Amino acid sequence: MYSIVFLAISSFVVCLILTPLVRTWFRRQGLLDQPNEKRKLHASPIPRVGGIAIALSYLVSLALLLVSPLKAGQVLNLHFFWYTMPALGVIFTTGLLDDLRGLSPWQKLIGQVGAAGLAYWAGIRVSGVAGFPTHGWWSLPLTILWLVACANAFNLIDGVDGLATGVGLFATLTTFLAALLQNNIPLALATVPLAGALLAFLRYNFNPASIFLGDGGSLSIGFLLGCYGIIWSQKSATIIGMTAPLMVLAVPLLDTSLAVVRRFMRHQPIFTADRNHIHHRLLDRGLSPRRVALVLYGVCGLGACFSLLVSVAQNQFSGLIILVFCAATWIGIQHLGYGEFGTARRLVLTGTFRHILNTQLYMIDVEKKLVAALTGEDCWSVIRDVGRDYGFAQVRMQLAGALYQDCNDDTTAARRWSVRIPLSDWEYVNFTHHSQSMQHLIAMNSLVDILHRVLATRVQKFPPAVAVSTAGEVVPSNDRVSALAQSA
Repeated sequence: MYSIVFLAISSFVVCLILTPLVRTWFRRQGLLDQPNEKRKLHASPIPRVGGIAIALSYLVSLALLLVSPLKAGQVLNLHFFWYTMPALGVIFTTGLLDDLRGLSPWQKLIGQVGAAGLAYWAGIRVSGVAGFPTHGWWSLPLTILWLVACANAFNLIDGVDGLATGVGLFATLTTFLAALLQNNIPLALATVPLAGALLAFLRYNFNPASIFLGDGGSLSIGFLLGCYGIIWSQKSATIIGMTAPLMVLAVPLLDTSLAVVRRFMRHQPIFTADRNHIHHRLLDRGLSPRRVALVLYGVCGLGACFSLLVSVAQNQFSGLIILVFCAATWIGIQHLGYGEFGTARRLVLTGTFRHILNTQLYMIDVEKKLVAALTGEDCWSVIRDVGRDYGFAQVRMQLAGALYQDCNDDTTAARRWSVRIPLSDWEYVNFTHHSQSMQHLIAMNSLVDILHRVLATRVQKFPPAVAVSTAGEVVPSNDRVSALAQSA
C-alpha cells in the first residue's frame, strides 16, 4: 500500500511541475496548435504536447519507486515493463511526430499497428471474448484491433478541454479499483502513476486549457488503458472476457464506432475529420465546453460502476448488468440525434430497404439479359418487361433503325414525368410514368447506369431491324433526343 501511495504522489507532483515547464518551452519555440472556425475553437494558439509531461511523470515515478527503500521491485513485474517500453515508445513517438510535423493517417496507423505488435510480443494478448478462448493466431489480430481501437478512441475524443484527460482518469481509477478487488498488485502499481499524472495534468488542461494532450498524449493514454484492459480481463473470474474493460472505455470506443459507421453510411473516407463526434453534438445543443466535459465525466462514472459490478458480480447476474448497460447506451445514442441512424431505422421499418435490395437484385438480372442480347429486338424485350414490371405508363426505345413502343396507360394525363436516356446521337430509351415513388427513382438510377454501360457501347454492333416498331412508325434519322429529364 505504501508503494501505491508513493507512486500516486510522486507522479502527481512530477507532472504538476513538468507540465508548465513543457508548456512554456514549446510556447517560446512557437510550436502551437492554431485555432480555426470549424473544429478547433480555442481562442488563442496553445501548445499541444502535454503528452510529454505525462509520459515523463509516469516513467520518473516508476524509477523513483525502484530506487526507494519500499522494495516494490519484488512485486512490480520488471520483466513486463522492460518488454512493453518499446511498444509505449513507438506509440508515443508516432503521436509526437504527428503533433510536431504532421503525419498522414496511414503513417499513424502503421505506427499504431507496430506498437500493438510489440505489445503482443511482450505478452499483452487478448485471451478470450465473451467466454470463448482465443488461443492460437486469432489472439494476434484481436489484440492489435483492440489496442489500435483504444488508442484512436482517445485521440478522436480529445476535442474539448479536459475531456480525454478526464475520461482517461476515470478509466484508470476504475482499472486500479478492479485490480485491488482482484488482488492484482502488479496491475495496481502500473495504473496508479498514470492516474496521478492525469490528475495533475487536468489542472492545466481543464477549460480553459493552457496546454493540450496532443496526439502523443491521447494515443499513449488510450494504448496504455487498452493494455490494462487486457490484463484486467486475463485475471477476471467471470466468463465475460473483455466486457468489463469495454464498459469502462465505453464513451471513447462508442464515439469512434459511431464515427466509423457514420462515415461509411455517408460514403466518406474513414479517416476524414468531421464535427459530428459526441462532444460536438452536445456543443450543438447549447452546452458549454466545460459542461460537456462534466456531462461525459458523469457518463464515464456510470460506465465505471457497471464495469466494476460485472467484475465482482456472480455469473448469473452478469447478463442482466450487461443488458441494462446496453439499454442505457442505446437510449443515449438516440438522444444524440444522429440523422444517419434515424434514416437507416426508418428505411428498415418502412420496408424501403427491402425495396432497394429487391430493385438492385432485379437490375442485376436485367443487366445479365442485356449483355446476352444479340439484336435490338432482344434488348427491347428486356426493357419492355422492366417497364411493365414497374408499372411505367409508356416505354419507348429507338435502337438499330427502329422505334419500339409499349403503352400501358393513358399518356395524356395532366401530371406525368418522363426520363430520356440517350444511347447515341439519335438512339435512346424513354420512360414515362404518372407517379414518382422511391422505388421508381431507384429503378431509374440503376437503369441509367446499366443502359449506358451495356447498350451505349454496343449500339453500332446490332444488326439493322427487320421489323417496324410496335407503334407502326419509324423515327427519322435526324431526330435528336435530349439527355435531360423532361416533365410535363
